[in-house]
Amino acid sequence: MPRIILLGTGTGLPDHDRGHTHLVWDGPGGPLLVDAGGSTYQRLLQAAIDPQSLAGVVVTHSHCDHINGLPSLIFSLRLGGRVTPLPIYGLEPTLAILRATIEAMRVEFHVPLTWHTLDAGAILPLAEGWQLRTALTAHSRPCLALRFEAPAHDQAVVYSADTEPCPAVAALAAGAQVLIHEATTPAPFAGHTTPRQSGAVAATAGVKRLILVHYSPRWTMPEADALAEVRAGGFTAQAEVGRDGQVIEL
Repeated sequence: MPRIILLGTGTGLPDHDRGHTHLVWDGPGGPLLVDAGGSTYQRLLQAAIDPQSLAGVVVTHSHCDHINGLPSLIFSLRLGGRVTPLPIYGLEPTLAILRATIEAMRVEFHVPLTWHTLDAGAILPLAEGWQLRTALTAHSRPCLALRFEAPAHDQAVVYSADTEPCPAVAALAAGAQVLIHEATTPAPFAGHTTPRQSGAVAATAGVKRLILVHYSPRWTMPEADALAEVRAGGFTAQAEVGRDGQVIEL
């Protein structure tokens, strides 16, 4: 059964039980890592995903809480014996920063890498007819939202990545079973979304289930308040706060 596993669900300032937000697609064409937010190799092991089996990494954008785990991941993969190249997908400005980061850290001993530009609006074929579609978010750096969808589009999960409320993300999420949306700030803030705004996006998109990530009960608001704000935003279907290690099945 296709699934998403939330490896981390916290903001740029982690909590004791919430690491930097990143996740893994464990379905056709996977496992496909989305961002690398620190301790990624270990978190994959904890999720019962063999890191050596990764089909690739999709990097949504270049902020450090989304890429800081990549150098250590590729180092650990090589220590673990992987010799098969690891594809890295992302916007070209993101890939350029990743290449520069790896060079600056002098990560000489690492798994071979192949770099693949993934533009906004692109479609990346996966397997069994599944595909990954992208859209540009509204963030302080170029950033991609992602939609994993089945051949008949009757199964889909969307990840907003970092964004303020954005028509392109709402359009990408239209009719999805699950929307994994950031909810970083207690009040409107450029480049990020509040729980109430996340609820409004989910209602506009007509999704069946909303899961909040890039969230902190300390820095955003308490969980009960966040869910009440989602309702105030107009979303009346299933809503919850995501948790590190959570498995989301389609």
